[in-house]
Amino acid sequence: MQLTELNRECLLHIFSFLDKENRRNMSRTCHALDEVFHDPALWSLLSFSSPSELKKANFLLSPVLRSLSICWHSSQVKICNIEDWMKSSFQRDICSRHQNLVNSFLVQISNRCPNLLSVILSGCGHITDGCIIQILQKCTKLNTLKLENCARVTDKTLEAVTIYGSSLSTLHVDFCRNITQEGLGLIQRKCPSLSLSAERSAGMIPDQPDHRGSHGRGTKKGLQW
Repeated sequence: MQLTELNRECLLHIFSFLDKENRRNMSRTCHALDEVFHDPALWSLLSFSSPSELKKANFLLSPVLRSLSICWHSSQVKICNIEDWMKSSFQRDICSRHQNLVNSFLVQISNRCPNLLSVILSGCGHITDGCIIQILQKCTKLNTLKLENCARVTDKTLEAVTIYGSSLSTLHVDFCRNITQEGLGLIQRKCPSLSLSAERSAGMIPDQPDHRGSHGRGTKKGLQW
C-alpha cells in the first residue's frame, strides 16, 4: 500500500510525528499530502528556536493554535538585549535584520489565533509591550504567559494583565530588566490568585533614564488607578 492510499486520519497521525521542515518537504511530493499539510488540525502547537524559522513557509496559522513558543538560544540574544544607545554599528546591523520580526509575527498571531492558551517568549529582546498587550486583548482564553529575558517588556504589560488577563493563571516575567517592584506589587494586589514568577526582574539594572525613551520602566504615575 502506498502512503497516499491511507485515510486522512492516518496521514495526519504520521505528519504529527514530523517537525515543520519535514512536514513541508513531504507536502511537496503530491497534492494529497499537501492537503494534509494545510489541515489546521495539524497545527495546534508551534515552536521556534531561531529568527529565520519565522520567515519560512513551513507552518500554518489558524484558530486551532493553542500553544506558541519562541525561544532564541544564540549569541544574538545578548546583542538584542543591549540598550540601543550602547550598541556598536555592527551590533545594530545584526539587530536590524530581525528587530521587527517577532513583533510582526505576534500581530499575526493575535489576529488569526484567538483560541491561544499558552505563549512562551524567551530571549526576544525586541518585542514590545504593545504586541503583548494585543495578544492579551485578542486571545481572551490565554491562561499561560511566560516571558524571559525580554528587555523591552515593562510594567505596561503587567498593567495590561490586570485589565485583559482574566483567564491567566500563570505569569512569568523572569530576567526582564525593565519590570519594577511597583509593577509586581500591582499584579499581586489586582490578581492575587495568579501564579507569578519574576526571577531577578525587579532587582536588575533597568535601562538608563536618559536614553531609554519609550522602552523604559513604567512610572508610578502610569500605574495609578
